[in-house]
Formats: sequence, structure tokens, C-alpha cells
Amino acid sequence: MPLKTKPRILLADDEADIRSSLRMILEYEGMESIEAATGPEALEKVASDEPDAVLLDIKMPRMDGLEVLAQLREKHPDVAVVMISGHGTIETALEATRLGALDFMEKPLERERVLLVLRNALERSRLERQVREFRSSAEERHRMVGDSAVLREIRDAVARIAPTRASVLITGESGTGKELVARAIHRNSTRSDKPFVSVNCAAIPEELIESELFGHVRGSFTGASKDQIGKFVRAEGGTIFLDEVGDMSLKTQAKVLRVLQDGSVEPVGAAKTLAVDVRVVAATNKDLPHEISAGAFREDLYFRLNVVPLHLPPLRERADDVEALVKHFAGTFCAENNYREKEFDAAAIRALARQPWRGNARELRNAVERLIIMAPESTVRASDLPAGLGLALATEGAAAADGVLPIAYHGATLQRFKERAERAYIVAMLRANDWNIAGTAKSIETPRSNLYKKLEAHDINREKDGAS
Repeated sequence: MPLKTKPRILLADDEADIRSSLRMILEYEGMESIEAATGPEALEKVASDEPDAVLLDIKMPRMDGLEVLAQLREKHPDVAVVMISGHGTIETALEATRLGALDFMEKPLERERVLLVLRNALERSRLERQVREFRSSAEERHRMVGDSAVLREIRDAVARIAPTRASVLITGESGTGKELVARAIHRNSTRSDKPFVSVNCAAIPEELIESELFGHVRGSFTGASKDQIGKFVRAEGGTIFLDEVGDMSLKTQAKVLRVLQDGSVEPVGAAKTLAVDVRVVAATNKDLPHEISAGAFREDLYFRLNVVPLHLPPLRERADDVEALVKHFAGTFCAENNYREKEFDAAAIRALARQPWRGNARELRNAVERLIIMAPESTVRASDLPAGLGLALATEGAAAADGVLPIAYHGATLQRFKERAERAYIVAMLRANDWNIAGTAKSIETPRSNLYKKLEAHDINREKDGAS
């Protein structure tokens, strides 16, 4: 189909005079028009000509206008539909609205009324389309990517957890995707059409977190110039995600516990509580049982939050997902930044998959975006992995594996950098020599006794480091 430069309107009415008068109105306003005299013809024209809006008569031969409307809503939800009728009733108008019509007009049709209703319908349809595209984009951006065995187990757990009302506590290192799992729980729950409100408890100053979570009334403290609705109330009917919940103060923890116990919140400075229906999903990278022992976290709140525990493993334990993540991050970055698409060749993927990624998927995403920007060609190769991304390991064994020099950690002190490089070098040479200690010691020209000392110092063993 050629690109449309102006709105295209389908005029679906069995009366030729009505279609003719509408066509003249629209053409005078610079709009295109196409015509249909029956319901089936209207459906065919929508499929073939892709109109932006339909002016649809209710009484038409072979198929009632309301039946046409129902099929349009199902097959072409982006098309704005305005119903017209010479025998309009309130009941008919209500039924048309229930089926998805954006407006309803009675004959005889007045020019100004037609144009006003049509423009409003087109604008509303445009906005609804943008919302759908935004939601689709957001869902894609927050999708759990990968097909490793451990990720399949997490998806299965989410499917079982989501339909319930149970509180969930997600644990795992920073960057493992705890919010993605929380969003998946919400998206697959009966609350999916209600708000999902995310709160980073570690990012809000202690003096403001209660106000952020529970709201406040005007004048309750210095700077409270007006009432503020808290996050719990904003999440009414939906899900609130308390990220880094282990960073909340004991005072705030007590109020969160009250929400879980009583289903009510108390805004700062308010004289009464507000009832809320909110599902709580919390996440932390801290060891909460240890925090409880240290007196920094309430045990009763822990048990309330930990109804369903869910642990996310670090990326280094699911290296099989790295390739899918790289492609996902690359595609998302290019689409959102109107950037030319780039692919990662197999050697680059293998080099990236071997890294421990202390920052997990978040660090990998940053690395992928940097490589897309800096790589000079349309394909990102292993040779494009820059020194800024890590230290190349100059080992014949590693280079022979796929013709590239793998990368290690970045951002460390010089001493720590050397230690990491030495450890990675020894592991690579052990793998190249099939973990034969004598052979490895000989290839790197060091006594076996010294190699054993290095293995102990760097905590290297075949069980943990044996995979190539």
C-alpha cells in the first residue's frame, strides 16, 4: 500500500445520496473517501484499502451495521468507527458504544457535526494506537529473554504465582532482572489492567520515603505545600513493586507491615487511614535473614513478604542466555534510537558469553549498546571488543578456541586488575591442557608447586572453572 498523505474515510451506507453528500464534505476538507453499499463490502474495503475511519450506517442489506462493527473491532481495532442511523435510539447508541464505536450520529447529517465527530474520532483513535504501541514496546523492553533451563523454571514459577494474591519476595544480585520478573507476575495476574507501580526504596532519601509510599497531607512537614497521593494508593487494584526493600528503615517497615496486615495506609500527618487493595512484590539483593539477625530488618515483615520466595541466579550461571540477550538488547537499542541495525558474529557472542558479568544483564546491556555505537561495520566482531570493556587475555589456548582474545573485568584497581587477569590466564591454560597440571605448568614455564599455590590463592578448581 502507498503511504497515505491525508485521512482516508470509508463511507458505508446503502443510500447513494448519503454517500455522495458525505464524499463532497470530506473532499472539500482534503480527505480521501472510499465507498461501500453493504456490510460485507465494507469489511472487504477495510481489509484492502486500510481506511483511518469508517462512517457506518446501522441499517444495511446483507449484514447489520452493528455486526459489521463487531467484526471490525475484532479484526481491525485501530480503525475509528462512527455509527450513523436514520432511526437512532438511546438503546442503539449504547449498544454501538459497547461494541466499540467512538461516536454515534443521527440523520439528517449536518456538515459541521460530521467534521467535528470525525476529527475527534480520528484523534482518539490515534491516541489509542499510540497507547497500544507504547504498551507493546514497554512489554518488549521488560520481557524476560532467554531459554536456559533455569530461566524456564523461573517462567514456570511466575505462571503459578501470578494468578494468586500472595506476596512475593524476589532475591538475587543487582542487575539480574528482578523488576522484569515482578512485571511478568503483574502482567499475568488478574490485576494486569490495573497500575504497576515501581518504587526503588534505596533511591529515596530516608526523610521522604514514608511520604512517597503512603502520601502526606498539606502542612504535615516543612515543604508539604499540598496533599500528595502515595505510591500504595496509586497502585490501587494493581501491584506495587518494592525494589531494594532491605534498605527501608525499621519505621517504614512497620508501616508496610500494616498495609499487608490491615490493607490500609496512613498518609503522613493524616488523621485517618485509607483502605487499599494492592498486591506487594518485593525484591532485594541483601541477605534478609542476616539483616534480621543484625536487627536491621523486621522478622514479621520478612515472613509477610516471603510468602512465595523466588531467587534469580546471576547471568554467569546461565551463560546460555547471553546470545539471546545480546540480540534483544541490540534490537531494542537500535529501534529506540533509530540506529542502523548491527549483528554480533559468533566469535563475539562466545567471547561475551564467557564473561562473569558482575553487573549481570544490566552490565551486558551497557556493553552491547557501547559496541553498537563504536563498532565501525554492520557486524560486531570479536576484534571490536575494546580495551575499555575489559582486559584481553593473551593466551594461545584461548585464541585457538575461536580466534579471539576474551575479555575480563573492567573498572578495577591496578592490583585487582592484575589478579583477575592472572586468574583468567591460568584458567584458560588449564582448559587448553585439559586440566593436566603437569602439562599446564610446563606450558606456562612455572614449577608445579608454584602452580598449585596459584590455584589455591585464586580459588581455582575444575568443578567451578572447568567449562570452556
